[in-house]
Amino acid sequence: MQNRKYKISIADQSEYKEIGELMAKVYAALPGFPSVTEQPKYYALFANLNSLADNQATELITARSDDSDLLGSVIYFSDMKYYGSGGTATSIKNASGLRLLAVKHKAQGNGIGRALTNKCIELAREKQQSLVILHTTEYMRAAWALYEKMGFKRFEDIDFLQEELPVFGFQLVI
Repeated sequence: MQNRKYKISIADQSEYKEIGELMAKVYAALPGFPSVTEQPKYYALFANLNSLADNQATELITARSDDSDLLGSVIYFSDMKYYGSGGTATSIKNASGLRLLAVKHKAQGNGIGRALTNKCIELAREKQQSLVILHTTEYMRAAWALYEKMGFKRFEDIDFLQEELPVFGFQLVI
């Protein structure tokens, strides 16, 4: 995968199933992350991305190789009321959010997560938002480090528990 080119684009509904399968596979492979049997409601999101993306304020964004292989994806929310997390994040005004960033294992380390995150930041700027919000967990330390390098700061006010899993909030002032 090293040095392969990829294209970032907005997905259409025909891609949702493939994107959901990628997300489920990536999250299930995280060492220590809750399994499908431990958090079936969470994994059900991946099988039904329409439940998150069926409005004008939400976009599924993909990274695809030159030969159309799905390498990664993220969900962008231009209105936090659609964000769908626990905690208070859905009440934040003048903010966009990103959730469920996933990069195929073989494609990790090639800047795809950064490119997907940058696309969300670009869309938030176009919407003249002042913040970009996201959540991550201890099991997603590579993503956590990436977000911090990109300027995201911890935003403890929006932390929450997903069943028994602590989920940590971050914000980027734009």
